[in-house]
Amino acid sequence: MKVLTIQEPYATFIMQGMKKIETRSWQTKYRGLIYIHAEKSKKLLKKITNPDILNLLKNINLNYGNIICKVNLIDCVPMTPKFISKIKNQNNNEYLLGKYKEKRYAWILDDIQTLDKKIPAKGKLNIWNYNETNPKVTCKNGK
Repeated sequence: MKVLTIQEPYATFIMQGMKKIETRSWQTKYRGLIYIHAEKSKKLLKKITNPDILNLLKNINLNYGNIICKVNLIDCVPMTPKFISKIKNQNNNEYLLGKYKEKRYAWILDDIQTLDKKIPAKGKLNIWNYNETNPKVTCKNGK
């Protein structure tokens, strides 16, 4: 199964449906099912000072070192000033939870499904394959 490692708290924000665009410095031609892995490191969390993000973190359990949900990666679009302005004006939380700059890419996520059971895994760079023998993956909605 294809997996993307994302730093916490952003992986959990995706799992909770609060973040549906993953911003990256690189593009991908891959489209389809991808699992989200929450990076094990807690370094980024210690650097967050934005009060709006800190407020969103209240009452949230983070998922360090686990594959936590699956999503459908439906598009990867280059960020233009028009695109950035649209996100900023239409969805302030989405804008807040990403790095929106020209020459970056917006990975558009859809059909987010939380896994019934988290899968412990060591993260990797880029899109990677999880190759454990027959992992049983079910989602809360039964899919």
